[in-house]
Amino acid sequence: MRVKDMPAGDQPRERLLAGGATALADRELLALLIGSGSRGTNAVELASHLIAHCGDLHGLARSDAHRLMRVPGIGPAKAARVIAAFHLVRQAQSEPERRRVTCSGDLAAVVAPLLRGLGHERVVAVVCDPSGAVTRTAIVSEGGSDHAPAPVREIMSVVLTSGGSSFGLAHNHPSGSLDPSPADLAVTDRLRDAAETVGLRFLDHLIVTDTTWRRVPCDPSPASCPEDPASGSRRTRGG
Repeated sequence: MRVKDMPAGDQPRERLLAGGATALADRELLALLIGSGSRGTNAVELASHLIAHCGDLHGLARSDAHRLMRVPGIGPAKAARVIAAFHLVRQAQSEPERRRVTCSGDLAAVVAPLLRGLGHERVVAVVCDPSGAVTRTAIVSEGGSDHAPAPVREIMSVVLTSGGSSFGLAHNHPSGSLDPSPADLAVTDRLRDAAETVGLRFLDHLIVTDTTWRRVPCDPSPASCPEDPASGSRRTRGG
């Protein structure tokens, strides 16, 4: 029987969407990767043949495309999808530990690559987990040469949908000025209040130029790395 002819509740894709990946057997997960079966063999059966051909999942993960294509019904496209999936897993496992934001300087180092060298203003939100590890960096708006909107509702939505427990905000000033505008001060206060309302920790709001950064005043103050007492700014790491 073809997979698409099965009752909807038995089809791997529908079961994954309803119950998550753990609801599926290995052969069903692999069937979703290869996408379709071959003549007389549905995708789940073909996935079982492929696993058996390689011995087990570990053998499958170590196999090259030529070995996979020895299984009848596995052509270049299906083999490539399987190889690519296992390579992505290895890439994810080999990535260095996520950066952590423990002070304003850490936040500046995370956002600086996204804000330097621009001729227009950009607003970036950084979402962190309870340990301070960065889980998401999102560009929330783009603007003109001297202004970019910082939509509080959208920023909070980004943090909440990302499952964050803390967040920081930063935007650039293409002019090189580190002076916060009245709008910068206002959005900082609104974000602090919104974070308190929903039980999140608001880390900081930074103004970033090509070489320096400065905190937008907000009380109570978050933990900050040492700043230049004359300007209230500090060069970003690597800047």
